Amino acid sequence: MTVGALELCALPELGIENLHIRVDSGAATSSLHVDNIEEFSRNGKNWVSFDLHPDIHNVEKVTRTTVRIKGRKKVKSSSADTEKRVVITTPLSIGGREWPIKLTLTDRSEMTYLMLLGREAMAGKIIVDPEFDYLLDSEVTDAADLDEYHEEE
Repeated sequence: MTVGALELCALPELGIENLHIRVDSGAATSSLHVDNIEEFSRNGKNWVSFDLHPDIHNVEKVTRTTVRIKGRKKVKSSSADTEKRVVITTPLSIGGREWPIKLTLTDRSEMTYLMLLGREAMAGKIIVDPEFDYLLDSEVTDAADLDEYHEEE
């Protein structure tokens, strides 16, 4: 499947649909913006609770989610800061296909997109054509083409 630099996806187990994501083959890991991360132990397993905004058009709507922690990963941000992040596993649904991916949880409030899809999640499943956006969604692509057309006039 070939995708553009921006796409729409869903994270069904987290209750998120129509999430605009930045596809970044330069980033190893995928990350998701969350707030109020709280780690705890239940039955000898490590868990994490966090707040997320399932509808980016309604930031007042917040969902509290609890999932098992799959690990931790040191991640170097685009600003060269190193952060140790919680890693979870959740299904990604994109372009009519679905597979489990690892996501690091972090504060991406300063970023344009709430999720970054990194190359580990894409390996063997996705080819990126960075020249285009929204290759998998004709409605978004048509709207983007229309805006581009008006800009050139």
